[in-house]
Amino acid sequence: MNIIKYLPLLFIIFGCKPSQELQKSFPLTETTISAKDSMIHYTGRIDSTENIRIFWPGTAMKFSFKGTNASILLHDSKGENIFNIVIDGLDPISFQMDSIKHWYSITDSLENKNHTIEIYKRTEWNHGSTDIFEVKVRGEFIAPPPHKSRTIEFFGNSITTGYANEDFSGEDKPDGRKTNNYTAYAAVTARTLDADMICTARAGIGVMISWFPLIMPEMYDRLNPEDTTSKWDFSKITPDIVVVNLFQNDSWLVEKPDFEQFKARFGDKKPTDEEIISAYQDFISKIKKEYPNTPILCTLGNMDATQDGSVWPGYIQTAVENMKDQQIHYLFFPYKGSEGHPHPKDHQSMADMLVAKIKEIKEW
Repeated sequence: MNIIKYLPLLFIIFGCKPSQELQKSFPLTETTISAKDSMIHYTGRIDSTENIRIFWPGTAMKFSFKGTNASILLHDSKGENIFNIVIDGLDPISFQMDSIKHWYSITDSLENKNHTIEIYKRTEWNHGSTDIFEVKVRGEFIAPPPHKSRTIEFFGNSITTGYANEDFSGEDKPDGRKTNNYTAYAAVTARTLDADMICTARAGIGVMISWFPLIMPEMYDRLNPEDTTSKWDFSKITPDIVVVNLFQNDSWLVEKPDFEQFKARFGDKKPTDEEIISAYQDFISKIKKEYPNTPILCTLGNMDATQDGSVWPGYIQTAVENMKDQQIHYLFFPYKGSEGHPHPKDHQSMADMLVAKIKEIKEW
């Protein structure tokens, strides 16, 4: 008689448990679920039409399991996206995609106990979209932590995405490996306030003019940011507060009459102060229409649009005052005093200011 073959049955019959050493001799079974399974929680704008497709920085998925290993079946459209893996709330580990559909191992022989895994998109949508098909664990899935009770939505540019925040060479390289949305002020603010985040942002974008043809009033309501027909359903998630950080790119580009996007947007005449203020008001009104009962915090900075003598904070302040809505506020981050994009320490300073302001506006 092969006693090992019948040991699990004997333990059940006699009501005792095998030792840890003996349990190790019985490998855990693998369990696979669809990426659309309710055991996986997502934050951000998610396309679930077919599989799960994500575009935006700061989009995250979270699941829990009891076992030792986890892997995920992915396909990245360009092979450029970088994700953070956060295991049991510890420091993130990053991994870069390739453009082949295959399984990615995201843990390595963990202790056989309960674990929670977060997979967080740190790069911007211009690096491509990512399809998520299945998640597999060695062990069994358990209920993930509930969604946060509050949500903050951010509309912004490179400062909000965290563009080049880990490029300490001073070159502000567009390489996605130097961009980490997880350490940008928006994400830091959301974590500090124990809130989920929606990050509707793109480096280089403006309210009136961008470094490329698309502007925020044309992008803010998209699910797929590159598809004019793909619309986000604002009724899916109503944030507790909206934070807007725009006009940094406008402040540069309205001064460049030879730039192709200047000619396309303005012809040969720079917009007037009144036109700039009106454009900002119009965009904030679009957000207000989608979220009529949600406070909106209009921010700017911490790059040179808020340096001493800049007219751009005044444009925003005037726009907010013109709207005569006590649910619309403003906050300006001081100029960081150097060229280039903010680094993590600068983002932390911004987050500290933003957290304090949000707590002034809304009981948290």
